[in-house]
Amino acid sequence: MPRLNLFQLAVIVASLITSYFILTTFAKADEIDDLQKQIDSLNKAREMSIAATKPLEGQLDSLKIQLAQIQQKLQNLSYSISQKEIDLKLREDKLVTQQALLSSRVRSYYIRSYSATPLLVIFSSASSGDLFRDLSYRQAATQEDQKIITTITTEMLDLITQKEKLEKDKASLASLQSQVDKNATFLAGEVGKAKAYQQTLSTQIAQLSARQQQLLAQKLGSLNLPISAYAMHGGCSDDRNTDPGFSPRFAMFTYGVPNRVGLSQYGAWGRAKAGQNEDQILRAYYNFDGYQNVNTGVNIRVNDSNGFNSGNIIWSGSLEDYIKRIYEVPDSWSDNNLAALKAQAIAARSYVLAATNNGASSICANENCQAFQTNPKGGNWESAVNATSGKVMVQGGQPIKAWFSSTHGGYVFSSGEIGWSGTSWTKHAIDTTSGSAGSFADLQGNAYDKDSPVFYCDWGSRAQYNKTAWLKSSEMADIVNSILLVQSDNSADSHILQTDKGYPDAWDESRVRQELSKYRTPFNSISSGSVDADFGNGRTSTVHFSGDAGSVDFPGDVFKKYFNLRAPSNINIVGPLYNLEKR
Repeated sequence: MPRLNLFQLAVIVASLITSYFILTTFAKADEIDDLQKQIDSLNKAREMSIAATKPLEGQLDSLKIQLAQIQQKLQNLSYSISQKEIDLKLREDKLVTQQALLSSRVRSYYIRSYSATPLLVIFSSASSGDLFRDLSYRQAATQEDQKIITTITTEMLDLITQKEKLEKDKASLASLQSQVDKNATFLAGEVGKAKAYQQTLSTQIAQLSARQQQLLAQKLGSLNLPISAYAMHGGCSDDRNTDPGFSPRFAMFTYGVPNRVGLSQYGAWGRAKAGQNEDQILRAYYNFDGYQNVNTGVNIRVNDSNGFNSGNIIWSGSLEDYIKRIYEVPDSWSDNNLAALKAQAIAARSYVLAATNNGASSICANENCQAFQTNPKGGNWESAVNATSGKVMVQGGQPIKAWFSSTHGGYVFSSGEIGWSGTSWTKHAIDTTSGSAGSFADLQGNAYDKDSPVFYCDWGSRAQYNKTAWLKSSEMADIVNSILLVQSDNSADSHILQTDKGYPDAWDESRVRQELSKYRTPFNSISSGSVDADFGNGRTSTVHFSGDAGSVDFPGDVFKKYFNLRAPSNINIVGPLYNLEKR
């Protein structure tokens, strides 16, 4: 690519900046085709910016190489100059001592040259032998004086010359360093500005892609996940023994359901059955200082929205009357003196006080907050509420926001691990009888919440294929091809959508294979697959596939994302830890 001059670069950058401000004012339409046009425009702007930056990056890389070479030469020169300075200083010190000798030699030289004439020597010599010896001595002494004078004078002149050259070299060294630094700073600045602009565009693209994530949220929402253990419903099933009518077949099985923070309701029941009391249960799921008894007469208001302090108020009453109307766990969980029910009552009481700021805000009546009904639940639940009346978990003297959900799949996550704000009262733990896990078999046999009907499920189904979540070999190959294509060409990302939803920009299997063939041989069928898991953190780390186009591996989170975008109907992986089953 030819290098761009600064004027050309300025024109491109100005054009890109104009495009950026235009693009940031688009209407927030929900239609997928508008979304695609916006993403394509941003991608094009980013690609233009990258194309404009690459020559500069090449120049900068070349300059860095030259700079390294020049710096080495400058260092060598600097060292040489330093040595010369040392040598010249020694020579100066030596010449100071030689100045006296030089003066003496000059004086004796002139005396011998002009005062000691041959005639005077002849008349002053006693004999011919003395004459010749004296003449020879005087001639030799004169020559020695001349030699010493010449040597010292030459050295002094050379010293002056070297000092002048040294000063010039030092000035040149500083100039060279300044020029190199100036060019490096300029090009690095230009590249930095271009990179910053590209990052701005990437952020815009990411934000638009986040809107694509709304499709994933809608798909996940269609499963009607059982967040509360009271009424287990939703699209979870165990299809391992159900034949969809084709083979080979693949399905993705997830451990637990969102959100996996705080108390696992089925885990609490498992711990109660194992003989643990409510304190042991709560401390397994939360970090807190201890318990406090609060004012049970605090007024709690319940609204008909999906959040806090909004909608219409549908019920109002005291804290304890509110807790008696919570429908979160089955009344039949009466093991070990109602330990699981008591733990839930304390968690629910702590949660509502923290979430509403002691009743200052209203709270919703559904599973987005806490499952509430206007009639008291009664039975064992009311006994557990009465037995823990006013009791809450506190940290720093304040009730903790004690999140909970039905089934964690053998793990407890801190709030920061799932993308929420980090909190000191949530924790990471392996929720098994040993406190550890080394395999899926460990989880299946030892997780406290293993008895939950949604502990290990393949989520979603189709009307055909015996209403299962099994996928054909070709369907799994299409998902694999889709990921490989995005890895080769990230502009294809927005086309990786379900083909059975009617999205106009979704590429079908043949189009994905066609595009992927530009980079590698696509898969037509998958013959086997497996996963690696990080059992310490409760996450699938790598997914492996083999088929007619070889073998490939994907990071667990990457595969999950594109599986959910591409898999048909509402078939989903709903958590970070999942397994692959083949029949």
